[in-house]
Amino acid sequence: MRVTTDLWVSALVRRVFGAGGFAAVVKRGATEAGAVFVLSRGRLGEAALYGPAPQTSYDSAKPDERFFTLLDFGDDAAAFDARLEREKKFDSDIWVIEIEAGTAPVDELLSVKAE
Repeated sequence: MRVTTDLWVSALVRRVFGAGGFAAVVKRGATEAGAVFVLSRGRLGEAALYGPAPQTSYDSAKPDERFFTLLDFGDDAAAFDARLEREKKFDSDIWVIEIEAGTAPVDELLSVKAE
């Protein structure tokens, strides 16, 4: 049985706050199985957008784990907003979580797979 997206997002938000960072749910998607996109912003204006990794990254030994891939990075906030708007048009059930990680690196908060 897989953990619901709602519960997984709540756990992510708690981990971020526990690491001294900040997290906000920008868009709430489907409670049971909505895709999650994470926008990580740094304190100097840099940002990175993470989205669901391809299904080939699924690990049957860790059925509760969600895997992410880096979709884009840089300091152009408009480009990230445009990408998320396209994703919302494609799938209205997505979740968008914005984080400022604090002391924990993003790869400790998310399971990031290389493409």
